[in-house]
Amino acid sequence: MAKFHQGRFKPDNPAKYRGDTANIIYRSSWELKLLRYLDKHPDVLWYASEEVVVPYKSPLDGKMHRYFPDFIVRRKKKNGSVGTVMIEVKPKKETMPPNQENKKTKTGRASSRFLREAKTYSINKTKWDAAYKYCKQKGWEFQIMTEDHLGIKR
Repeated sequence: MAKFHQGRFKPDNPAKYRGDTANIIYRSSWELKLLRYLDKHPDVLWYASEEVVVPYKSPLDGKMHRYFPDFIVRRKKKNGSVGTVMIEVKPKKETMPPNQENKKTKTGRASSRFLREAKTYSINKTKWDAAYKYCKQKGWEFQIMTEDHLGIKR
């Protein structure tokens, strides 16, 4: 992801935030950029950061875990209706399965880098599948936002 950057966000419009405004954490400059947008955009009715818990079963250990999606946003849509969207912010490369090409050891085995990327993707995919199901039950949308959506050049 972009340069590691985290901190606390202080909204200009605290009434739009659902949750404790003293505890809005961003874990990347990309999340900070989205927080600023959500806080100021007139079509955003309210938003929350890591305030919803989505349970999921890990493909690695078979146990239940808790996933805290980055944002929940209630907004006016272009057609005038109102909807809620759950948003996860991730680098585009982490939204696709890793390519094993060029990630093999000299003996032809999968490299530790490939295995780490495959593990991360597997967990993320499981979280996102759980989020899609959670959102469908609530009549919400689920969106993964990458640098493309955020207008960030890499």
